[in-house]
Formats: sequence, structure tokens, C-alpha cells
Amino acid sequence: MKMMMKTRIVVFAAIIGLVLVGEGRVTMAATNCDVTQLTPCLGAITSNSPPSVLCCSRLRSQRPCLCNYLRNPFLGRYVNSPNARKVANTCKVPYPSC
Repeated sequence: MKMMMKTRIVVFAAIIGLVLVGEGRVTMAATNCDVTQLTPCLGAITSNSPPSVLCCSRLRSQRPCLCNYLRNPFLGRYVNSPNARKVANTCKVPYPSC
């Protein structure tokens, strides 16, 4: 179980790196879409742990970017995961319907 969690974290970190290298940063209106801002949510997305206050704050600030993250082939499966939906619900951030 711990090995699986470590593997998920490594994979997620690698995906974030690939996205950033591949111009994953997009500016929309006044929001700087930067998936690394969601790093505090990683534990809650890859396990059943509750999201931190910082995670919820970052998720709210990145809300305008969530559709872009969902459309990204590298990030979509994480952002669209059941745990990601639970995190959004716990943080009271409406899950986007893109």
C-alpha cells in the first residue's frame, strides 16, 4: 500500500514536470494557471487523507484553470479522479462541467 502511494506521488510529480516543460503554464484572465500550485493537494488526491486549508485555498485560486487541467492528457486522470472530486467537494469548490 505504501509502495503504491509512493509510486503515485512519483508519477504525479513526473507529470507535473512534463507539463511545465511542455508549456503547462497558461495565463487566463487574471489567474495564473500553474498546476504546481495544487501540490498541497497531492496527498489528498492520491490517498484518503483530508485536504489541508492550503490545498483548499490553492484549489479555489486555480478553479478557473480546472477545465484546462481536465483536458490535459497528462493531468486529466488525476483531476478527474474520484479523490480529486472529493477534495473539491470538501473544499466547497464546485467541480467544473467542461
